[in-house]
Amino acid sequence: MKKIILLLLFTLNVNAQFFKKAYDGIFKYATIYVAGDMREAYETQYPDYFIRTNPDDLYAIPDVVDETIYHPFDYRIGIGIRKLARFNYELKPNYIDGSENLIGLSAPIAAVKGLEYLFHYERERERSEEFDNTRYFIRHTGKYHIVKLESRKQGNVNFQYQSAELRFRLPIGQKFGISVGAIARSHQKAYGYNPIEIWLNQQVTALDPDGNEYTYPVNPWYSLGYYYSYTDEFTEYTNVQTGESFYDWIWRNENGDIVAYGDRDFRDRVFGNLMNRYNRELWDLLDPFAEVAPIVGFDFYHYRSKFWLHAYANWILPYHEYIKGNEDFSYLHRNSWGKGGHNNLLEGEQWSDYQGGIIAGWKISKTLGLFIEGEYIKFWDSEIMNSSVGLNFRL
Repeated sequence: MKKIILLLLFTLNVNAQFFKKAYDGIFKYATIYVAGDMREAYETQYPDYFIRTNPDDLYAIPDVVDETIYHPFDYRIGIGIRKLARFNYELKPNYIDGSENLIGLSAPIAAVKGLEYLFHYERERERSEEFDNTRYFIRHTGKYHIVKLESRKQGNVNFQYQSAELRFRLPIGQKFGISVGAIARSHQKAYGYNPIEIWLNQQVTALDPDGNEYTYPVNPWYSLGYYYSYTDEFTEYTNVQTGESFYDWIWRNENGDIVAYGDRDFRDRVFGNLMNRYNRELWDLLDPFAEVAPIVGFDFYHYRSKFWLHAYANWILPYHEYIKGNEDFSYLHRNSWGKGGHNNLLEGEQWSDYQGGIIAGWKISKTLGLFIEGEYIKFWDSEIMNSSVGLNFRL
């Protein structure tokens, strides 16, 4: 019986130590937050007005109608949990609301070794449109390895991105390191593929009565209106002063409302929105894309109270292999599309992507300080650059 009791006590002690160690490794120093903000919405500098005339008396005093768009207040509310270490040069915030831009989310290395993560969800309203934004980030760093998983969605710019990364890291001294490995990424956009351009440029060949060949478009531009249930009516207009007549087409939407008084009016005011609608609908039919490529990088970190320098760079090499999605619509074939559709003679073109950043600060004296920060990212056709430089003088 004593042995059984001792074994139970030993097991409980081991389990308690295990759970404490697991808790410390996962949740110690983590922060759970719920936060939000409200702000005034954008307003135009001057109101927009139009007049509404009396249908029974065109020359009666019209009603002046305010058609200015007034937006309700903008807001953002978010919830999340994070465990992210700050580099020495980063200031500790008084509170966390989820909008912080930490260097650790971009740099390949972390301020401390071990597990870091961020799970963030927020709801946002901007100019009356509501969006969901998410960011999920997990990274484990050691002396010789970097493992990172990330998923991000930015609803207001229709941006979605997922990646998984595994690297071997070789430290060189205390401040410098190089890394090499593989990265898997996803993207939603079908680069180079313009459905409306292809649709409008479809042609057929026929013979005229004399036996000569000629080509004509299968889809005249105005037929896109028919595709979306718009109708046109051939109409005669007469100048009451001169008696001259001319003809054009009145366009109505699917509800029978007049939307344009002529083909040119329809093209200028309605057709552009229909083109964008058509493209969005065909892009949405495509599955997301995912590709794998090798990645190399370096990192350098030096910190002293009066001077610090943090630099990093990543190079995704031009050896991309798609593992999901129709490759004909992928970034490999961004230049394979034209007015006639896809050029099957092209095998695809590889490319390089880059990311790099630098943060430096110098306290020249007790009252004078200089700082430089910058980051450049080139992923597919997207380029993002942020930079700032400043001089601080304390009185």
